Amino acid sequence: MPELLCPVCGGVLTQGEKAGICSSGHSFDRAKSGYVNLLVARQSGAQHGDDKEMVRARRAFLDGGWYAPLRCALCSAAVRHTPAEDTVDLLDAGCGECYYTAAVAAALRTAGKCVGAAGVDISKDALRWGGKRAPDLQLAVASVFRLPVAAKSCDILLNVFAPFAGEEYVRVLRPGGVLLHAAPDAMHLWELKEAVYETPYRNDAAPPVQAGLSLVEEERISAVLHLVRHEDIASLFQMTPYAHKTGPADAARLDALDTLDVTAAFVLRAYRRD
Repeated sequence: MPELLCPVCGGVLTQGEKAGICSSGHSFDRAKSGYVNLLVARQSGAQHGDDKEMVRARRAFLDGGWYAPLRCALCSAAVRHTPAEDTVDLLDAGCGECYYTAAVAAALRTAGKCVGAAGVDISKDALRWGGKRAPDLQLAVASVFRLPVAAKSCDILLNVFAPFAGEEYVRVLRPGGVLLHAAPDAMHLWELKEAVYETPYRNDAAPPVQAGLSLVEEERISAVLHLVRHEDIASLFQMTPYAHKTGPADAARLDALDTLDVTAAFVLRAYRRD
């Protein structure tokens, strides 16, 4: 399992029931739901990452099974690209509520691997639910741009709808390790954007480029979601960044939607650490 590191001195954190403590005595309390907060003072602020409403909406939508095709594709790719060794260290950089993290870890175990898994997210609200979904994972509040794990400590790294911190991913992956990066494809949620905005735009689906990472596979996953409840449409919208950028007139168009056929389009890329 990728060992969590002290954000102050870089020492390995010994995980106790109530706190993670390094050999220098720096201590980080463990929340009831299982995560430790490793954001140092200069990184802290009033709110980091997704707020409670966005987390609630995403949890409700994902638990409805709407994004199951992406989850299945991630599981298959992880098994396909996993190292030959029996033991696999998995890290999810931007794990959210661990919907994908828990599924990938389970798929690797089903494939006969001994899996140690950890997840990092900057949102405390997300990790509160992540700890409930996957109590066997090591979870930490931290930035993907400053991952609290040792260099060359991970075999598989997940990055799903989260910022792409390429240099950090190169640092923490072992040579030959795999990054699975999932992002919206160009037409993701196009019909929803058409219904809400006067001038919708396509997503930028260009592949991220990072020295030390070689693109070895690209897969596109697409499905039409038949949403027949306003609650599902609202949850889908609320879990996206659009929710915080929408004015009253556009929000009124959203409120008027009771049914919607919308395209979920993802691109899943596998990178190999050189």
